[in-house]
Amino acid sequence: MRSAKEKVKDMASTAKEKVTEGTAKTQEKAEKATAHTHKEREMAHEKEKAREAEAKAQLHLEKAEHRADTAAPGHGVGRVPLTKHAHGTGPTGTYTAPGGTYPTGEKYL
Repeated sequence: MRSAKEKVKDMASTAKEKVTEGTAKTQEKAEKATAHTHKEREMAHEKEKAREAEAKAQLHLEKAEHRADTAAPGHGVGRVPLTKHAHGTGPTGTYTAPGGTYPTGEKYL
């Protein structure tokens, strides 16, 4: 399951891509309006398609980066490992307690 942070980043990237596509369409309209020949109009259309393709490629690249950030080592840092014991014995002759390490005397053995 994807994390909420990853979903938010993906939504922001998608919105950014939509804005870029809208800008490309607006630029195409402006170029077509100023074009004098049919060939210039065709070139404006081809530029618009290239801009849209570039925006889509950028979206996929950003989404891949979001996945890589989520899968990076250290994700979820701060969790306590389940295999670690709170109490236990240390080197021979010592006992590890929550307050510290105490030497064991022979009278305690």
